[in-house]
Amino acid sequence: MGVVDELVRARAEFERGEWAAALERWSLLDPDGLTAADLESAGSAAQLLGRPDDAVDRYERAFEANLAAGDVARAVRCAFHLSMVLRMRSDHAAASGWLARGERLAADLPDGSLDAGYLTFSRMFEHLGRGDFVAARDCAERATEAARRHGDPGLLAVGLCAQGRMAIYGGQIPTGVSLLDESMLEATSRTLEPVLLGNVYCTAVEGCQEVSDLRRVEEWTQVLQRWCEEQPGLVTFTGQCALHRGQVMVARGAWDEAVEELTAAIDRYRLAGALPAVGLAACELGDLHRLRGDRDRADAAYETSAEHGFDPQPGSALLWLARGSQAAALGAVRRLLVETRTAVARTRVLPGAVVVLLAAGDVEAARTCAGELDEHARSFGSEVLAARAAYAWGLVELAADDPAGALPYLRRAQQGWMRLDVPYDAALAQAATGRALLALGDAESGRRALASARQVFVTVGARPDVEAVDRAVGPPSRPAGLSEREIEVLRLVAAGQSNAQIASGLVLSDRTVARHLSNIFGKLGVGSRTAAAAFAFEHDLL
Repeated sequence: MGVVDELVRARAEFERGEWAAALERWSLLDPDGLTAADLESAGSAAQLLGRPDDAVDRYERAFEANLAAGDVARAVRCAFHLSMVLRMRSDHAAASGWLARGERLAADLPDGSLDAGYLTFSRMFEHLGRGDFVAARDCAERATEAARRHGDPGLLAVGLCAQGRMAIYGGQIPTGVSLLDESMLEATSRTLEPVLLGNVYCTAVEGCQEVSDLRRVEEWTQVLQRWCEEQPGLVTFTGQCALHRGQVMVARGAWDEAVEELTAAIDRYRLAGALPAVGLAACELGDLHRLRGDRDRADAAYETSAEHGFDPQPGSALLWLARGSQAAALGAVRRLLVETRTAVARTRVLPGAVVVLLAAGDVEAARTCAGELDEHARSFGSEVLAARAAYAWGLVELAADDPAGALPYLRRAQQGWMRLDVPYDAALAQAATGRALLALGDAESGRRALASARQVFVTVGARPDVEAVDRAVGPPSRPAGLSEREIEVLRLVAAGQSNAQIASGLVLSDRTVARHLSNIFGKLGVGSRTAAAAFAFEHDLL
């Protein structure tokens, strides 16, 4: 088969989304014999397959081929792709260099060219890296304008998505979410380059996660997952997909599956060379390990997160608090409250800050945090944040020795989480309700609430919360004045064991077992093993 036939097959495979096959076929051909378009497509395939070094090589060759052919616009587009791939690989100096080279060439294009609009979109990330949100927002708007002017669906979709994220960072949450909706509509109703389509999906889901819009996160993650599954060999964007699937699983109480997804997200990010994203996924995994009571694994995950440039707070502070390092936890929280400025970032910090501040006895500071969280919930229009704020208020009132004042907040929080189908957080609110009821002297209602919450904690695997409920309930009651050993013997009798079997299991003598059984019969006022077993069943001693 000749070179021309191989090129035709490679192009057809690329169009069908068979990127691995297409890239392999192009790789077997002499790169000097490939057209600039073939080299660009090979770069795109390598990028999607999570092979950034190969992608850079192909895009650089395509850039030179376009320049040699006098096609400045396509050379500029290659510079755009190079800046994006290199930035994802954390090679920021090279990314900045290619962006500058592309802008220099774009100066020779007609004013307002489409390819210059793509560079403007890439320039936005440079501003974001410096924390200049105003300049970043301006870039997002100019990129979107260029897309509308030229009727380019790819740049329009990513531009709208970027505008949405910038609006969210600026505190304009409803506007930002509306723009994300529009970007997703553009992405799903048009034919976009896979690289741009994946960018829109992941960026939009991440934006909704930041503003705690759980319903959109779940809905769009399903869209992203279906798209990823339809792309054979896809690596880029699968890390984000696994991350968001894990986040949804945590909310839904599927914690074993969430551990697997978050671990997979870390592996896929590493495979794709997206090392900064490893930090976020590792922090999410650390949070989950902490909730499960696996403190060593949580600590290791948080350390991995920090090593990749992500501050794993307030999770680390909550872990330190659980380990008894209250001073360290308090210091971290006070630092976070000072340095965290944007509303979106503060909503991530405030719930944990309330817990740490209350543990340290600073009720008034915790009250201030709860009030701020409530304000953000209202301005965001977020049901998730409203439930978190109500729970925070309930904890504050409990700490202020006002259990009656805490109850309305805690019930509101529990109802909110139940509407959202978030069982663990609903159980947290119910457990706090139980403590409030106990404090008010309603022991039976309090114990029932705590028992119900405990069942959820056991189901999801929240060991520390199970232990906290057990401490709140106190030691189990001993009916009829039975001792712990007598209750243990009675359980085995009810299970149908003989005296000899009981003696063997408890490492006692037959005579000792007989004495315990005689005492049990006397305290219960019964004369047979059957009657004793019935008592055990009736009093839930099994």
